[in-house]
Amino acid sequence: MKTKKVIFENQNGQKLAARLDMPIGRRAVAFALFAHCFTCSKNLNAVTHISRAMASKGIAVLRFDFTGLGESEGEFADTNFSSNIQDLVDAASYLKREYRSPRILVGHSLGGAAVIAAARVIESTEAIATIGAPFQPAHVSHLFGEQTEEIKSRGEAKIDIGGRPFMVKRQFLEDVAATNTETYIGTLRKALLILHSPGDNIVGIENAAKIYQAARHPKSFISLAGADHLLTDRKDSAYVGEVISTWAKRYIAGPEPTQPDTERQVVVRTGAKGYTTDLKAGKHVLIADEPESVGGADLGPTPYDLLLSSLGACTGMTLRMYADFKEYALKEVVVHLDHEKVHKKDCEACTEKGSKMDRIERVVELKGDLSDRQRQRLLEIADKCPVHKTLDSKIRIETRLRE
Repeated sequence: MKTKKVIFENQNGQKLAARLDMPIGRRAVAFALFAHCFTCSKNLNAVTHISRAMASKGIAVLRFDFTGLGESEGEFADTNFSSNIQDLVDAASYLKREYRSPRILVGHSLGGAAVIAAARVIESTEAIATIGAPFQPAHVSHLFGEQTEEIKSRGEAKIDIGGRPFMVKRQFLEDVAATNTETYIGTLRKALLILHSPGDNIVGIENAAKIYQAARHPKSFISLAGADHLLTDRKDSAYVGEVISTWAKRYIAGPEPTQPDTERQVVVRTGAKGYTTDLKAGKHVLIADEPESVGGADLGPTPYDLLLSSLGACTGMTLRMYADFKEYALKEVVVHLDHEKVHKKDCEACTEKGSKMDRIERVVELKGDLSDRQRQRLLEIADKCPVHKTLDSKIRIETRLRE
């Protein structure tokens, strides 16, 4: 997973700060938009963990700060529920312009109500997931307590939320009161997943029941038993991200991104920009890249890293097979590898021409109740793994253009 900082503008020309969590590889299964909770930010631990869990499952997630919050421009006091919806629409436009249109909308708390409302406008939406969301956006007003009357009478008041002061204006109360998300829920005609904790003391579980009753199928409910409203336990937020990813893939239309076909054992594709490279070995898909220091995106191991990985994997498998055959008490093999170019004058056995040669250092770690003789024998067997023999022999590579 790789996180990229991005900036996009809302309809008022204000710059909104965002992070794009990408799966390892250029081609995500789909893109998702994440709407954070009221007065929260894109960097809330729960938001980060959910987004990264989804990225690890192949879904790219754009999480951003609503206008006036976090690192985004604008004044929070001038925003409301409607402006949050517009920010989501602007974020979707950014994804469509720079990557692909979002097919999944995820919202936490008030952000959950926002994504339900925004789905009417973001036409690419196919699946929506809400986390601890209120049935009506006006539910957030209970956070203002006795100051609600002050806001109505004076037009504004400073509210303390989570130990931080926020200026809330009358227009905010009027806006959430005028919004009836029940009408949006009943006409969604999109897959809906509702996640809520029975112990949520900020937004009660009855809100999840009302959303579920108002929605049409396909709709699903997941109980987050034991979790709090903000999902402060990392295990809870990571679980949410994994569940949303698995659920959403059932509903987003179209096949997953295709890989190049070949009649050969392996096919490799490098695109028009950068060094990120797709590898397909049989039915298995991998990724390779170069570090950012040399112009890559660092989305996968380098070609030499993959070469070392091949040798390490072959070594471990060979020792496992031998130990099983000999009934050695080998529990685990860990192979540590390094590659470098060395001067041949430092190599006593070098006979080839040239000033430098490739040197691979392999350190084999054997775990288990093994005798010294068994350990020494396994070390000898390591040199007999097929990949080792291939690398240590004369290799002929024939290259031609494909018709």
